[in-house]
Amino acid sequence: MSLNPARFKHESAARGVNDDPQGPAFTHLHRLKENGFMEIEEFGYKQELKRGLSLRDLVVYGMIFMIPIAPFGVYGYVNQEAPGMVPLAYIIGMVAMVFTALSYGAMARAFPIAGSVYSYAQRGLNPHVGFLAGWLMLLDYLLIPPLLYVYAAMALNHLYPEVPKVGFILAFLVSATFVNLRGITFTARMNILFLLAQLAVLGIFLFYAWNALHGGAGNGQLTLAPLYNPENFHFGMLMQGVSIAVLSFLGFDAISTLAEEVKGDPGRSVGRAALITLVVMGAIFVVQTWIATDLAAGMGFKSADTAFYEIAELAAGSWLATLTGVATALAWGVAVAITSQAAVSRLLFGMARDGKLPKVLAKVHPKHNTPHISIYLVAVLSLLICYLFINSVDTLTSLVNFGALSGFMLLHITVINFYWRRQKSGQVVRHLICPVIGFVIVSAIMYNMGVDAQKLGAIWILAGLVYLFLLNKLGSGAALPDPLKH
Repeated sequence: MSLNPARFKHESAARGVNDDPQGPAFTHLHRLKENGFMEIEEFGYKQELKRGLSLRDLVVYGMIFMIPIAPFGVYGYVNQEAPGMVPLAYIIGMVAMVFTALSYGAMARAFPIAGSVYSYAQRGLNPHVGFLAGWLMLLDYLLIPPLLYVYAAMALNHLYPEVPKVGFILAFLVSATFVNLRGITFTARMNILFLLAQLAVLGIFLFYAWNALHGGAGNGQLTLAPLYNPENFHFGMLMQGVSIAVLSFLGFDAISTLAEEVKGDPGRSVGRAALITLVVMGAIFVVQTWIATDLAAGMGFKSADTAFYEIAELAAGSWLATLTGVATALAWGVAVAITSQAAVSRLLFGMARDGKLPKVLAKVHPKHNTPHISIYLVAVLSLLICYLFINSVDTLTSLVNFGALSGFMLLHITVINFYWRRQKSGQVVRHLICPVIGFVIVSAIMYNMGVDAQKLGAIWILAGLVYLFLLNKLGSGAALPDPLKH
């Protein structure tokens, strides 16, 4: 983040901050120039979480959250809306998220603190809008762990019907909670193992699928039909497919929740990690769905749930169908559940620290340096949500997407307001054109989302506004720490 000294002096005076060479404003500017970034203490917070994450750890975390084999589980649902053009849906989703990743990078550079969009909008736009952004992201982050548990339980219950779904859900939930309580460094080590295992399964599928395709199955070769098929192309349906496919991209944004646990320059690392993760994972999604779509040409699937596994069976037999099914269940139910629980606990931590949620959620474990109360709360809420939506996974999916995409829209507005209007950065492409394009694309996806998701999302927003009103009425919201005064 760069500051114009003259404008800094003017804004400091307007805010009542001493701009004397020996005053706090001068000291802040000096530290910013010296370090190249702002420390957490400069925002009025105490460094409580352990800084142990590198750029590689952030990229691995993002890749695990996004799940390299995510299309295995949702391929059939995307194909229902965009028949024969699943890779195209993923390409559009990736393009939309690239602009969002750029906005995340810009705001992480300005405010390298936990809280993600909540923290960015709160300081870069308006405290009330910031709360609403956090409220929307809570809808996303709080529902992702139970969504993953339900999807994973469904997959394993199909293979092992004698074990009830709730049994798998409890096993997944307990394991994720245990790993997160041990600390972020331990979580990062586990993430590497999970990532390697998923990439190994993906590599096995691609090997056999490629051989089967060039052996005469499906289209017999890789074609351009999965990228554009005029006979089946319908923009509205394609965008509905994108709204499902974009679920696979949710995760790069969660990297920003770990800003206070990153070594070195957290703002720079978070921005770079988000963009690297998005591009790498987008390429992985497109490659596997492209090969799968050409291989599946002419197939009739039994159900959307099993579509990808049927393609795997065509490629190499039932053993590959079982392998991909079990791998999907473990990836969704264990690997990404761990990272998603870590993300939502940090969001709760950030909001509680600012007095927007009960202060107890901001408590940090003295030994493991983790927000343990928030982690326990996420576990309890996940179990409750699983019970309520165990047979309504489609509704749960739509609500997750609504929360995430709504938060992304506010993020783009925040970049424009903070950099272009308030800071007058003058960077037309980076701080105006890119966030505007990102906002338009995300809005289009939101518009083509199911009506039920839009209605339930509107109810959630209304509930948040009522909560905010009561919070302000009772005067329990904490004032924002001013980095210029520390």
